[in-house]
Amino acid sequence: MHLGIVIGTVVCTKRVAGLEGARFLVVQPVNHAKVPSGPPEVAVDRASASPGSLVMLEGSREAALACDPWFVPVDSAIVGLVDEVST
Repeated sequence: MHLGIVIGTVVCTKRVAGLEGARFLVVQPVNHAKVPSGPPEVAVDRASASPGSLVMLEGSREAALACDPWFVPVDSAIVGLVDEVST
């Protein structure tokens, strides 16, 4: 699990079964100091995030488990909204 900041939205005209109605956002991964830590990625939104939100991202197989139904073809999922980060 890692942090990210929502920087945009994605519009999809066709989707695979199981992802109908899902919302996709572009997220910039960041470290605890909110400094970019990799290339932007597209994530399915499971937490109703909005542009500028600091979010928790889950990747790999666990990202698919955050969706309903399970095991849809996603590599990244927004699973939470972050209120504060303290070190």
